[in-house]
Amino acid sequence: MAKLILAVAALLASSANAFTPIASSNILSNHASSVALGMVADEHGSKRKRALKTLAKTAGVLSTVAFATAGLPPAALAAKKVKEVVEVVEAVDNTQKLLAAGAGVIAAGAAVITLTSGSGEKAQDFLETEPYWDQSSVPVNVYKNKAPFTGKVVSTKRIVGPKATGETCHIVIDHKGDFPYWEGQSWGVIPPGTREKDGKPHSVRLYSIASSRYGDDMTGNTGSLCVRRATYWCPELKADDPTKKGICSNFLCDTEPGAEVMMTGPAGKVMLMPEEDPTTDYIMVATGTGIAPFRGFVRRLFAENTPAAKAYKGQAWLFLGVANSDALLYDDEFQEAKASFPDNFRLDYALSREQENKKGGKMYIQDKVEEYADEIFGKLEGGAHMYFCGLKGMMPGIQEMLAEVCKSKGVDYDVWIKGLKKAKQWHVEVY
Repeated sequence: MAKLILAVAALLASSANAFTPIASSNILSNHASSVALGMVADEHGSKRKRALKTLAKTAGVLSTVAFATAGLPPAALAAKKVKEVVEVVEAVDNTQKLLAAGAGVIAAGAAVITLTSGSGEKAQDFLETEPYWDQSSVPVNVYKNKAPFTGKVVSTKRIVGPKATGETCHIVIDHKGDFPYWEGQSWGVIPPGTREKDGKPHSVRLYSIASSRYGDDMTGNTGSLCVRRATYWCPELKADDPTKKGICSNFLCDTEPGAEVMMTGPAGKVMLMPEEDPTTDYIMVATGTGIAPFRGFVRRLFAENTPAAKAYKGQAWLFLGVANSDALLYDDEFQEAKASFPDNFRLDYALSREQENKKGGKMYIQDKVEEYADEIFGKLEGGAHMYFCGLKGMMPGIQEMLAEVCKSKGVDYDVWIKGLKKAKQWHVEVY
């Protein structure tokens, strides 16, 4: 990242013969546009100032995006911004050479971004096996109940709007690189304290990990959980009954930076992505916090500079069911992936309190999936992998829908679904 900022600084310095900067102390900041705004122009200054202002803003955007994500997608965004700068160059008199050179510097900076992460100048390839799709060394149950791992909370943030049904939090936990995991696995959490009934420690609660193996900061030192606070509404009290609230979910949602979390795992292999064939389609169906493993999938494939991302040529199709728009989880990330990779990422939401199904009832996740019944059947026939995570209540409707499709095609559903399971194309983690 330092290379990119220095490149931008060099670009601005090279234009001194046309503009005189009134300040240079901020030239190495990621808001390079603050320098350009103080330029004193010559007789063609208005056009030149507008052009350089656009260039400086572009440089600022690139470095800001790089600081925020430090992965592969910024390169695509950078290319778009470079194109914008070149268009400005063509429209402004006597600035072609200056801004064309600037566009070249920014393009070079974009190349630097693709090779750096938030922790240093590395791509997200330092936690990979050889080859990257080999699953023979997936870590499982490294830490157990009697000897759990102690992680420390980095941040806890509410991630739903005011009209969401309940509170959902995104919790980032520091494990210092000592608790590796793969996308699709779960962490066990042991809440502090003891059970009232017998004084024994609380049992482990499993939570699907909501980040890739590199963590949100892409250092490989953190992992994230997506947790909905479990509460019980008492009709007699007409309020939440604190004696019946979820012990572990409330503990996690109430944590502050530095809080210790006793953890076990990582658990499970059923939700892993098979990456050997980069043309494999993934169909992901989630309700609520069941989105967690799929956020890890999407980040690995579309938000990070991983070997899997570079190779992927298939289509990842995400279905998410929640109550309303305020309850959507990680929508900004999914929309960015959709915009950047329209051929490889599809996104469908089922909003039960805002949408209607074809029968005029509430739109639940199984209703949304049913809209694409034939296409999904075809993808599964072609080798796609289908994943389910969230409330088990969605499963009967989806299975009935697929059974109807099989019937219309003269296929025995029971035989067909057994074939999918045997081929490990059917992945279910519901509760």
